[in-house]
Amino acid sequence: MNFDILNDDNYMMFAMKMYNNPQCKNISEFQEDMNRIKYLKRLLRKYKASGELRERLILNHIIIFYNVFDIVPATRLLFSRIERDLHPYLKTFIVFLNNLPQNIPETDLLNIPLDRRIINKLREI
Repeated sequence: MNFDILNDDNYMMFAMKMYNNPQCKNISEFQEDMNRIKYLKRLLRKYKASGELRERLILNHIIIFYNVFDIVPATRLLFSRIERDLHPYLKTFIVFLNNLPQNIPETDLLNIPLDRRIINKLREI
């Protein structure tokens, strides 16, 4: 299977191949880790719509996601599954965690701006 760019057809196979959790006992644990993308989307959408930022919960989901995927595969999965209008928020958290790779094929990371309000909240942690 070709993983040059992740899309609806190949992202799950890519995730399964790149998944790195020695304690995983069954497929439901893998699904639970993949559901973190859905939770992140929900939290980032809420921030965009209402300004409510649950920065610690977002950080927890991202950290756990990076614990079961290496940096590049995790970043590729996150940016391919989360809408472009939410990328500045996502990138800000990933930069804060120092997990942003040089580049990924799914998007131009250099041209995604950081969110100033999120930066200020993360500095308080």
